[in-house]
Amino acid sequence: MVFTHSLPLVPAPVSATAGEGRMPITATTRVLGPSPAATQLIEAVERRSGIRLPLSDAATADIELRVDPAVAAAEGYTLSVGDGAVVVGADEAGLFYGVQTLLQLFREDESGWGFLRSEVQDAPRFGRRGVMLDVARHFFDVAEVKTFIDSTSALKFNHLHLHLSDDQGWRIHIDSWPLLTELSAATSVDGHPGGFYTKDDYREIVSYAAERHMIVIPEIDLPGHTHAIGVAYPDLVEAPVLNDGLVAESARLGQPLPVAGETYLGWGVGHSSVRIHEERTYEFVRDVVRELAELTPGPYIHVGGDESLGTPQADFDLFAERVTAIVFDEGKTPVAWHEMGSAAEIAEGTVGQYWGKTTPEGTHAEEATHFVERGGALIMSAADVAYLDMKYSEDFPLGLTWAAIIDVRSAYEWEPTAVLEIPDAAILGIEAPLWSETTRTLSDVEKLVFPRAAAQAEIAWSPKEAPDRVWSSFRERLGSLAPLWKAEGVDFHPADEIPWSER
Repeated sequence: MVFTHSLPLVPAPVSATAGEGRMPITATTRVLGPSPAATQLIEAVERRSGIRLPLSDAATADIELRVDPAVAAAEGYTLSVGDGAVVVGADEAGLFYGVQTLLQLFREDESGWGFLRSEVQDAPRFGRRGVMLDVARHFFDVAEVKTFIDSTSALKFNHLHLHLSDDQGWRIHIDSWPLLTELSAATSVDGHPGGFYTKDDYREIVSYAAERHMIVIPEIDLPGHTHAIGVAYPDLVEAPVLNDGLVAESARLGQPLPVAGETYLGWGVGHSSVRIHEERTYEFVRDVVRELAELTPGPYIHVGGDESLGTPQADFDLFAERVTAIVFDEGKTPVAWHEMGSAAEIAEGTVGQYWGKTTPEGTHAEEATHFVERGGALIMSAADVAYLDMKYSEDFPLGLTWAAIIDVRSAYEWEPTAVLEIPDAAILGIEAPLWSETTRTLSDVEKLVFPRAAAQAEIAWSPKEAPDRVWSSFRERLGSLAPLWKAEGVDFHPADEIPWSER
């Protein structure tokens, strides 16, 4: 791999060489190519520079965008910028990612705007590159989710995991169980306003994400994190289990304890459970999964499974086996947090999501490994390096610290294949979750997500052994993204570790 810091690219491509100078861009620079990619390029250039590039109506243009499966592996692309620019994707996704790379090369100097001359060949390391947005503890509307999709897909993330239900609220309308949104969606943590997505809202999010080659994974967290279900349908949920940790944490934060049938405004965990031995519970699950499957063209439905401290282990395992089978029956692949790997007969092919630490604790490694033994695979979301809701420093005003304090370097310097003793091929990729206990606004979200999401993007995309997959190179390239993020209105945290560029 050849790379110089003069090319401000994140994630680092497979191969990149810098040329001399730049290709000037003016209002007469013509674009030729497939409509979605060309439109996205034209609109992004105009947002940043005020220059509106015209579409070419001829066979040639100054910027050519096209698809050729022979140029790279899936989602890969080649890019060449000289007197003109050519971006060739191996598929439509590859063309989209090539355009994102081209936009990172779009810079202004004394002579005006232009693309840095360069040659790039690129394709991803992992096929699964995800981010998660928790819309249950605090709700984010359709426009805010679209903004989140824009800023994360620009870093070549291709999966969006939406955490749609938790103790604090239920955020997706279900026709067969309408009280979920009528009674359990109005508030968020600390009594802040809530909300929910209509089915048309959700379809709009899914469609918008697909235009940016991002698959939406809906999550309904079960069998714990289900207090909000009980507010709407009390017969489905057990009485809260008030463990010592919950009581102590609630007192420390000055937050209320959960009360059966009442909206929960705290953020303590482990107290709720659906009723495992009631067949009506599984009628509920089937209906919810069926309606989500009808709305979701992607292959996955996430069924949760974390922190079910109020559920006896045998009951938890029984539920895990039944709920994953239900998802398969609806034609989708179930995804579950790694705890569900405790179930001996979890449905074969279920995908596990590991959120334990980089040095596994307790039974976490055993549970995660069981998904692989059952013919499934794993997504790596190690909490002490990949959780975007952790604080950057002890005094940072947003975020939590229970997993770790994660500065940008800590977020960058970990290896997904080194955490568990499983074949590398069993790891689909990574996901960087953002839990929303402390994030009331999209600005709050962006301060926690950026710049650390860029670190996770490089881990997921770039070659493991590439010479420039090192901190000293990354911090320089990351700093060069500041003008782009500012132009796009991304409210990133200007971490002191990074030498941020002005232009």
